[in-house]
Amino acid sequence: MAGAHNFEHLPLVLTSQGAAVLHGGGSYAPQTVANRNNRQAHSNQLSTSAQFLTNSWRTRQADRIAHQLPLIPEGMPILLQVDPGFDIDELRARFEFEIVAEQDEGYVIVAAQDIDLASFVQMANDFAGAVRGATSVASVYRLFDDPGQTDRLQRILSERLAAQWNTIADNQTFIVDVGIACSGTVEIPSMPRRGKRDDDASWAAKELVWSQARSEAYDAWDAIKLEREHQIMEFADFYNAEILRMVDGADFTAGVLPDSFTVRLRINGKGFKDIVHNYPYIFEVLEPEDIFLPQGAAANAGTSPSVAPIAPANEAPAVCVVDSGIQEGHYLLQAAIDQAVSRCFLPGTAPNDVADNVPPGGHGTRVAGAILFGEEVPKEGEPQLPFWIQNARVLNDQNRMPVELFPPEVLRSAVEHFNDGPRQTRVFNHSINAHGYCRTQYMSAWAAEIDQLCNERDVLIIQSTGNIPVEGPVPFLGVHDHLAAGRDYPTYLTEPSARVANPAQSLQALTVGSIA
Repeated sequence: MAGAHNFEHLPLVLTSQGAAVLHGGGSYAPQTVANRNNRQAHSNQLSTSAQFLTNSWRTRQADRIAHQLPLIPEGMPILLQVDPGFDIDELRARFEFEIVAEQDEGYVIVAAQDIDLASFVQMANDFAGAVRGATSVASVYRLFDDPGQTDRLQRILSERLAAQWNTIADNQTFIVDVGIACSGTVEIPSMPRRGKRDDDASWAAKELVWSQARSEAYDAWDAIKLEREHQIMEFADFYNAEILRMVDGADFTAGVLPDSFTVRLRINGKGFKDIVHNYPYIFEVLEPEDIFLPQGAAANAGTSPSVAPIAPANEAPAVCVVDSGIQEGHYLLQAAIDQAVSRCFLPGTAPNDVADNVPPGGHGTRVAGAILFGEEVPKEGEPQLPFWIQNARVLNDQNRMPVELFPPEVLRSAVEHFNDGPRQTRVFNHSINAHGYCRTQYMSAWAAEIDQLCNERDVLIIQSTGNIPVEGPVPFLGVHDHLAAGRDYPTYLTEPSARVANPAQSLQALTVGSIA
């Protein structure tokens, strides 16, 4: 065994030591100072952009009515650039903008219900006149007024969809995951702090007021979410699109956070371009990722050794294997399989069809073996197995998750089934991830669902990081590709293509992998 070390050969991207650096306060950015020193020009620039946006949006809405296209809800999508240190909650409070997405380097996507942008224009005019309370306008650098929304589209579309945007045909079929923001202009107030003079009664009153405000915010988000779910359904109906769910007509039960939801659509190119270009509350659009088993499986070798495992103790913990199924009759596993609760979650497949048919020897079967035996399988004797193994089949015989399955939803279904079962399972092995590396702008619906399940149900999900392939197409480069480009090990591990695979970026999962 190698001696203890700190992986000195791996260069860290960033190391820092010292007190935390917090946003807000301190000196202003140079651009903000320049805007304060040139109030009239900055005010004119923002007002002109606002007027152009308003006129373009009105023209677009009139054109939609003339062509009998589905109505767009109130709200105009706008891309802003602000001072990176600016408190974007002021956009909500001062200009009544709904925050759709906050991005790097001060870029913010908002939706404005007042398409005349009256509050914003008035504040810009007040800023020019040095009216008290209007100085925050100096921190708003730019309203992007391009009618084609090129910059906004580049920020919400995946790299591949953005590259295809100008060549999309009306009759082309797309399957996409669309993220919809639902926070409105309501926010949860900061939690109060107990002051030195607060007695128990006054502190309880403060807590009650805050708790009620939080509940009202959640209620408002729920109402907005319900409204926007129906808007998406109406859009889908108009374009004969299909909302892909595990159960037809099911409510949105997964990929849903308090202030957003993600929906998977099968839609033609015309409808796809329409909804992305015009629906104001979209923060991300991705194509479904190619989901697969990250580890290869070697062929089974040898004959049955002289070993007869004994079933775990009845009170032994259970581990659910969310994978390609399990060969439940395998002589090494059979005693530990909790067959009464085995379940297949694949559409069009019987719930009891839980066999692992992935060639050459299965994958979920091997995962179950690794859980029970670790690195070495005994050759003889009667070892008592330490865990009950539960079988959740979510991948088909080709190692794939059908596109009709929405990963957050099928994972929630599996966790609920086994966690609500007799053993109240709390440990789930999820050795499944996307083919490509995770994105860094937003938490994916899949990863967010893992976090949500861990929080709601106090369960542990063990998640694989994914592997770097030997070679692969751009942008999913493999080891050979990096070496050919002059990037040696371990330098290429800092490349985006070496990033952990979705959903391994989950914050609550125990993400397991290796550097080799």
